[in-house]
Amino acid sequence: MDDISFKSETGKFNYRVAGLIINDDKLLVMKSPKVPYFYLPGGRVKFNETAQDAIMREIYEELKVKAKIIRPLWFNQAFFQEDVDGIRYHEICIYFLLDISEDLGVLHEDHFSTSEKNKVHYFTWMGFEALKEAYFYPLFLKEKIFVLPQVLTMIEEKE
Repeated sequence: MDDISFKSETGKFNYRVAGLIINDDKLLVMKSPKVPYFYLPGGRVKFNETAQDAIMREIYEELKVKAKIIRPLWFNQAFFQEDVDGIRYHEICIYFLLDISEDLGVLHEDHFSTSEKNKVHYFTWMGFEALKEAYFYPLFLKEKIFVLPQVLTMIEEKE
């Protein structure tokens, strides 16, 4: 299956999902050697795949655990220029609140890594307050993490 992502003359479009995994007022964030900033676990939705299936697949690929979806939080329309490649993006991302407590295992460590095919993912449990100063995307989450919506909420980000 193909990722729902394509390039055009003016930029790139992505349809993504991301998971918020929270434990003791800390958010699980990740980083890769290719980018200087932290971000949430998740990835691109594939053609003919639901957003719910995509987040479950991505979490399993990146963390090697089975997550439970608690609820969708945000439907985000983001327009930004990526810090690393300089490409203009139009990205749609659905953010889900997830529970991995039944399969936490090694994931309770403050810092840990996993591998997926030929990629290494570095994870950190970051306190909510630390997000404010961290080099972290999406920017809206630095404030919204303190009060999660009870229903799916639309957000628009233009950088």
